[in-house]
Amino acid sequence: MNNITNEQKAKALAVLDKTNDSKLETHLNSCVRCGLCADSCMYYLTMKESKFIPARKVDLVSSIYRRYRTWQGAAFPKLFRARELNRETCDEMIDSLFGACTMCGRCVKHCSIGVDIPFVVKKGREMLAEMGMVPKTLQSTVDAAVNTGNNMAIPTEEFVDTIQWMEEELQDEMEDPKAGLFLDRTDKNVFYTVNPREPKFFPLSIAAMGKVFYAAGEDWTLSSKYYDVTNYGYFNGNNAEATQIARNLYDEIHKLNCKRLVLGECGHGSRAMRWEGPNYLKTKYDFDTITVVELIGEYIRGGRIKLDKTLNDKVVTIHDPCNLVRNGGLLDEIRFVVNAAAAHVVEMTPYGTDNFCCGGGGGALAMSEYNERRLKIGKVKADQITATGAQIVVTPCHNCVDQLTQINHTYNLGITIKTVAELVADALIIENGELKIGN
Repeated sequence: MNNITNEQKAKALAVLDKTNDSKLETHLNSCVRCGLCADSCMYYLTMKESKFIPARKVDLVSSIYRRYRTWQGAAFPKLFRARELNRETCDEMIDSLFGACTMCGRCVKHCSIGVDIPFVVKKGREMLAEMGMVPKTLQSTVDAAVNTGNNMAIPTEEFVDTIQWMEEELQDEMEDPKAGLFLDRTDKNVFYTVNPREPKFFPLSIAAMGKVFYAAGEDWTLSSKYYDVTNYGYFNGNNAEATQIARNLYDEIHKLNCKRLVLGECGHGSRAMRWEGPNYLKTKYDFDTITVVELIGEYIRGGRIKLDKTLNDKVVTIHDPCNLVRNGGLLDEIRFVVNAAAAHVVEMTPYGTDNFCCGGGGGALAMSEYNERRLKIGKVKADQITATGAQIVVTPCHNCVDQLTQINHTYNLGITIKTVAELVADALIIENGELKIGN
């Protein structure tokens, strides 16, 4: 394929017109190319090439806008740095917008005028999606979620077998046959969701949360069909696919008639369902939606679970998922829960809203085309972790867990990586005979 068709070009350019307000035009026209965003980006810090500066990514999209949506750019393209939407431009967009941006948003905090760079990057991705130019591995992840109900295409029978196996383990640990990982129960308080990486590779994470639910006496359920908290449609730029994935959970919680949608440990999944979901579905949720970190915080404050932080006596540091902290407001809540469950907590430098991405966000983990680049920028996070002297890194996001696990191996960090639920489960005090589980 040497060039793009007129039909592809028309679909891509239509994205620039699909806005009900002036946000897109504002951000496309606001960047002054001061370069202050450069040192905020892991890609630029690692590679030191100008093409990785966040402002260059904004200019890549805005140059197309200038060429086709302003008379100056149409009449004098070279003078106004207006680019043709051709194969060369598209290839550069794919490499920069998909292969060199985790959409972490750190650049926004360091922008002198607050340009929403990830928003512009996402619009560029939407243009590429309209042209059928999403990286194949990322698109295959979305296809799996759309076609099977989860992004790893795990058969229902396999998922159910895993849950039943973990349930038996939980019952043995609790010495209580009433302990359970409940599937497809109706009229429950909590409808819980997980990242498919949990049943596939990290089933102990599910058991850990089951232990927390048991200790809290929660009335809860999992769906055997639609349990996937992730939504890679948020990353591939195809809003129709993102909407379908969000609808899966929306319809399932209504089918099971549950009161609260509890989003498992996944940064982008929580953002896509909680904040973007109502926009995708064009409806206001008629159920409560919170993250599992917030739910555990409720349990601690309400005395529904008891913790002994001395049971976690190793040095712990927190990795802040970008979509839960910088873009989700959970900085204090994560620290409340972690400090309640661990005796020695140290912070990375920087941390919180100024935290560096793990390097696996923005769909990067799903794009094997960019594995080498992804692990290379992960050195920034590896150095942060090493500087803390921590033995355990805790993070409430399984995508982050996966990237940190690969960083741990690549850079020989010698650390243990845990989810928040796992850390809390290790600190639980459960007195047999005093707790009852909902039926």
